[in-house]
Amino acid sequence: MTMLEFFSLLGGVGLFLFGMTIMSSGLRNACGDNLQSILEKATANKYIAVLIGLGMTMLIQSSSATDVMVIGFVNAGMMNLAQAIGVIMGANIGTTVTAQITAFNIGAYAPLLVFFGAVMYLFIKKSLVKHIGEITMGFGMLFLGISIMKEAIAPLAESPQFIKFIANMSNPVIALIFGIGFTALLQSSSSSTVIFQTFAVQGLLYYDTAVYLIIGAAIGSVTPNILASLTTNRNGKRTALLNLTFNIIRAIILITLINLFPGILDFIRSLSPGDIGRQIANTHTAFAIIAVLIELPFTGQIIKLVEKIIRILPEESEQLEERRLQYMTNIKSVPQSMAVDQAHREVTRMGRIAAKNLRNSLTCFFSYTTEMAESVRAREESVNILNKTIADAIAELRAFDLDKENMHRVSMLTIAVTDIERLSDHAENVVEYAESMLGRHSCMSQAAIDELREMADDTLREVDLSLDAFESEDYSRLDEIERLENRVDEKETTLVNNHVQRLMTSSCDPMAGVVFCDLVTDLERCADHAINLAYALKERSTDSLPHHSGAAELPEA
Repeated sequence: MTMLEFFSLLGGVGLFLFGMTIMSSGLRNACGDNLQSILEKATANKYIAVLIGLGMTMLIQSSSATDVMVIGFVNAGMMNLAQAIGVIMGANIGTTVTAQITAFNIGAYAPLLVFFGAVMYLFIKKSLVKHIGEITMGFGMLFLGISIMKEAIAPLAESPQFIKFIANMSNPVIALIFGIGFTALLQSSSSSTVIFQTFAVQGLLYYDTAVYLIIGAAIGSVTPNILASLTTNRNGKRTALLNLTFNIIRAIILITLINLFPGILDFIRSLSPGDIGRQIANTHTAFAIIAVLIELPFTGQIIKLVEKIIRILPEESEQLEERRLQYMTNIKSVPQSMAVDQAHREVTRMGRIAAKNLRNSLTCFFSYTTEMAESVRAREESVNILNKTIADAIAELRAFDLDKENMHRVSMLTIAVTDIERLSDHAENVVEYAESMLGRHSCMSQAAIDELREMADDTLREVDLSLDAFESEDYSRLDEIERLENRVDEKETTLVNNHVQRLMTSSCDPMAGVVFCDLVTDLERCADHAINLAYALKERSTDSLPHHSGAAELPEA
């Protein structure tokens, strides 16, 4: 192979990979946010999850993209490992479609596809047409790249060095390792399989060798998921490990099967006699389907294996308990008064979680640790998930034929959920203030710190008393709550004025001054949300209810 032919090969590979990326991007853009909403709503039924993973990956032509989205959802708590493994398995089948498409020899029409795709993408303003043009252009580039690769590698058939290299790959172990490494480099099993296909069509690769390359490619394709999981929580890392474990088990099963029953490969080859490109595509698809059919019944055991490797910590178990509904689990099968009472209990539980998060965030502000900051952010995510799930459950309640009293309570509970969610939002703000002060705590005077502690104590006391009133509907301590609320309001003005004086005398750093004022404002707003909770279920006329800037609007019934 001459240097020019080598450059042509690299250019063909580059054009093919770029075409894959463009086509995948166009497909994702054309589908819009529907892909994420479909994934987010993947049910606990593992068979449906497989179909969702299969369909999504067929649409976007990238199992890595599907798997990375799955890792993101598991990381955010929107999907569990049982749902994730089904989608991952489906994605492994969906990704084989690329090889099936490229088995068709339509390279002669590729320049035409690129031209029409470019016209649609560059000259038509309608977004859907632009996305279709992007897909068409990427599709054309893909086949154009394959055509260039075929021309570039044709002389390799006469190269003694390359023939020797291919001969070494006839060893299954070497072929398997090469398939893993090559795919890890490309980060796409679809891409590496198509390249193997191209070599085989040109007579440079035997079918038996390609089989082991395909098995190795499935393991190597997990590389993007492992990289994506490096910045996720432990559940995100488990998802990536789940994918890797599935593909390693898949490799063991397939190698065992084809060695015990070589007739499997003979059968696949007989489906497309004389067409090695199609044979490789069919093998890729058949292997994925066989692996899913064999492993699907054992998903529970695979998940347990992964959870033994990355053990579930006590705080993770607590987080799982926090994020799932505990009371509103059978609202459709109980009397409406009991269903509303369950909603009240669930909202109260969410309030306690948010209050705990606010308390921990303030502890983190005065004595920062990375672990505490991460804990606050994780609990804030729990509150967000509860906010959505409780809101959905309450929406179901509102659809019932509720009497006037229960409808009013449901409406007030909806407002309470909003106030509680905002309490936890402020907790996250407090952690951000703490991080902005790292290494600068000495720049804030002791007087400022003491004032913040005193205001924080009053705010937390008000939050706790308000939640007690909300839970028990005992309003005997409303006067104390009102006094705390007024004291926090007064402190907001007093503390800011005091701090301005300190800034003028250079007792505090200006940056610390900004954080001080922001935290004071957040604490005052937390107190507002607290008193809203205290009065949320109290039967009073609307005019006599306390009104605070943080209050949510009453939703229509």
